[in-house]
Amino acid sequence: MDDGILDEAYHRLHRTGPEFEGWLSNHGPMAAEALVRHGQGARVHRWLDGYLRRLDELPRGLRPIDDWRAALGDPKRAGDWLIHFDRELRERQWTEVLGEWWPRLLPGIAAGATHGVIRVGHAVRVLRTDGETPERRAELGQALGYWAARWQPVPGAGPLTGRSDAASALAAVPRIPDQTGGIRERLGRLTDVPGWSGAVTGLRPPADPGGATRTLVQVVHRAALDYLRFGHGAPVMLVHAVTAPTAVLRTLPALDPALRAPSVAAAWAATAAVTSVYASPTPAAAPPAGGSADPAEVFARAARHGDEHVVKLADAVLEAHQATGDERVLVAPGYAGHLI
Repeated sequence: MDDGILDEAYHRLHRTGPEFEGWLSNHGPMAAEALVRHGQGARVHRWLDGYLRRLDELPRGLRPIDDWRAALGDPKRAGDWLIHFDRELRERQWTEVLGEWWPRLLPGIAAGATHGVIRVGHAVRVLRTDGETPERRAELGQALGYWAARWQPVPGAGPLTGRSDAASALAAVPRIPDQTGGIRERLGRLTDVPGWSGAVTGLRPPADPGGATRTLVQVVHRAALDYLRFGHGAPVMLVHAVTAPTAVLRTLPALDPALRAPSVAAAWAATAAVTSVYASPTPAAAPPAGGSADPAEVFARAARHGDEHVVKLADAVLEAHQATGDERVLVAPGYAGHLI
């Protein structure tokens, strides 16, 4: 991975806020990390030249975060949260900060349409696999701050109590009847949906901390296959049913084993919620045609397409393919590119 390009990209992006145009998430750091990781670093700065024009300035702080519980989920405090975590990541080890805040933030995994946890997952992957730099620690701080500012629970989420594998559990997720409005409004309707309370906890819990990774791989794999069946209904939003649990999967190795079971439960809740509020009850009439089975070419095509959601989906399904060997998931990024 070309470390210099990514750190330069972070430096440019950290002058901007975590959202733009009201509450759309800034995908720049996530897309840049994926592009560099998969050998497409030469595209990053040209891509950023266009993307940065869409972004807002870094929000200003109002006052220090003293009562963190009261400030969770308050987007008006976004600037305060960014300052708080910037200081934390300058003064403490990143693993220590992550370990303290992960269980506090995890119940609000729906934050920013799950982009809070997704951005954290990208940042943790860099720190774990490629080492620390000031820019990378700052990126983790920005990601945690965004998650805290948009903190939002999934209704009914809690410890897993079911007996279903990922495929059966996802097939049992009911759909909200009124699929209008933004994700915050849609999530609020889940409590009235028959069968939701059982579905959101219906996945079989991992038997031990080591099983958490296997369970999340299965969730990501099944969600990627379901994108081929239901992605036509909401091509952008249903990407997050795949990328949110992928982010948790990437973070697991940096966490205390005691946090793995609740992490799996939260990741499953995010996938189930996104599926319920955006997926059609009717699958596509015909599955999309297969594309290249070469992972490098799959990602290169996503990079040429240029949409940040296509890039991030390709990044996630390449990991799912590596873990399972199932070439069917490699079709998803091309399908997303066609739909988007």
